[in-house]
Formats: sequence, C-alpha cells, structure tokens
Amino acid sequence: MLNLAVPAPLGSLIARLPATPPSRAFSVAVNRLLWPALQTLDWQPLVGRRYAIRVKDLGLSLRFTVTARGFAPDSGIPDLTISATARDFLLLLIRREDPDTLFFSRRLVSEGDTELGLIVKNLLDALDPDAVLNRLPAPLARAARRLMAT
Repeated sequence: MLNLAVPAPLGSLIARLPATPPSRAFSVAVNRLLWPALQTLDWQPLVGRRYAIRVKDLGLSLRFTVTARGFAPDSGIPDLTISATARDFLLLLIRREDPDTLFFSRRLVSEGDTELGLIVKNLLDALDPDAVLNRLPAPLARAARRLMAT
C-alpha cells in the first residue's frame, strides 16, 4: 500500500495560493495526457460543463471546463466537484483503488450533477492506461509503470 501523506503545513500553504495557475497547469497536462485518448471515446457529454477537483489534504481546487478543443481553466461554479486526498487520487490514477470502493467508503466525494459524475467515471474507466502512459516522457512512464506494478 502506498504511504503518501501530505504534511499539514504544506497543505495550508498551498490552500493560500491563487487557484488559476494550478488550474491552468492541470488543463495543459490533461490536454497532453488525456485529450488524445479521450477523443477516441464519446466525450461530447462533457463539453461545456464545469468541473472542480478538490485535493482535500493539499487545500487545492482545480477548476476547469471541457471544450471542443480540450480542457481549459474555468472559475465558474462547477457542475461537478470531485474531492479526495492526494493519496486516494494517486491510487485511482494507478488503478490500485476502484472509484466505487472509495465512494462508498466516503473517501471520494462527488457533489453536483450525479449523472455527469457517472459519465465522467465511465469515460475514465474506458481509457486505456497505456495510451496515457505512452504520452509521458520515458522516465516518467517507466516510473508510473513501476508504481502500477507494485
């Protein structure tokens, strides 16, 4: 099991930072890593909707929208907010935890449009992890594969 814990002082420091720079960085990263793979799926239900990902222990809120051209930072009221700790998001990312398990144990919280949340979950489940990993620089891809194998 991964032992990842964010120190409280770091979380309180990050919580004081403006939201736009991390949201912009997130959008750029997701456009690079997920957008090409997402385009092979039916992503149209996501377009025009607003989202927030809250990393609770970091005090970080990433706000974005999905456009016909990819992800973009957005400061509007989200239609869907998904909250968890950094550790739980990492476990989801490397497919060590199932979103349903985290949801029912209240470690993953979905607020807002429930139907939209299910659409997002199903799209993410349909993504091929190798398609995403292949877009990472080689050293990061190797590290991610090792992490997924442990």
